[in-house]
Amino acid sequence: MINPFFKSDDKDFYLLHGDTMDLLPQFDHKFDMIFADPPYFLSNNGLSIQSGKIVSVNKGKWDKSEGFEYINDFNRKWLSLVRDKMKDDATIWISGTMHNIFSVGQILNELGFKILNVITWEKSNPPPNFSCRYFTYSTEQIIWARKSEKVPHYFNYELMKQLNGDKQMKDVWKLPAIAPWEKSCGKHPTQKPLSVLTRLILASTKPNAWILDPFAGSSTTGIAANLANRRYLGIDQEEEFLTISKNRKIEIENPKTSANYRQKIGGFNDKKELELFLLEEQKAEYKTELNLDNKRGDRLTGVLQNGG
Repeated sequence: MINPFFKSDDKDFYLLHGDTMDLLPQFDHKFDMIFADPPYFLSNNGLSIQSGKIVSVNKGKWDKSEGFEYINDFNRKWLSLVRDKMKDDATIWISGTMHNIFSVGQILNELGFKILNVITWEKSNPPPNFSCRYFTYSTEQIIWARKSEKVPHYFNYELMKQLNGDKQMKDVWKLPAIAPWEKSCGKHPTQKPLSVLTRLILASTKPNAWILDPFAGSSTTGIAANLANRRYLGIDQEEEFLTISKNRKIEIENPKTSANYRQKIGGFNDKKELELFLLEEQKAEYKTELNLDNKRGDRLTGVLQNGG
């Protein structure tokens, strides 16, 4: 039986504690969108600079590579499991660098996904390359793909155009890295900024959409989803990060805090644009509950549906 690590009072934010490979096969709910920030496998005892100090690039045991075949097998397994949790018209976003993104792209094609774009996120404040032997690493890639070659996907073209000065938005996004206020509940070593997650969520989902993050970390995906009137299930095996996620959700349950954060999120033409868009955005006609029934039809957890 799965018991949620955390379920918000509004039932729009769920956290599961455990290995995503073990948990995903245990329920049948279909999601509208997936965001995945899988291990980049770049913990190789190298060095980087943060806040002017030399630091190790090692993130943890989960980020260490055991070779190319290991990376391919890992990506094939989790992508296969996630694909089974997607609605027919759902899309998936996957972030990465040169350490893992080529493997992800290869496996997406192998499994029958249709790659739509490869977004280049250009960080406006990247750390310097102190070795002076390479160009400064200032970008990450985010692959956007849909589940099926033939089933159309949702894309809010007009909003993306509006955010880009009434011109078609390109596949290079210049957005800032994480601001200090985004770490108010604690730090995660690979945390993504709300500006990136908010943009891709608004680009590819409608109100009340269910979004899955199989490598939740500190749940920036979930915070962006809830701030944008979408719903979220996050899975992570590190209790420390799930606690940060829980506290971040509790933090934005304060209406003043959530309104303040919506104004601070980068990537908009002015501070009020996100709030105004969400007010004007048409509400979905239905609001489905999170279905965590397993293949046998047993209730994995009555707590999720009964509010206990």
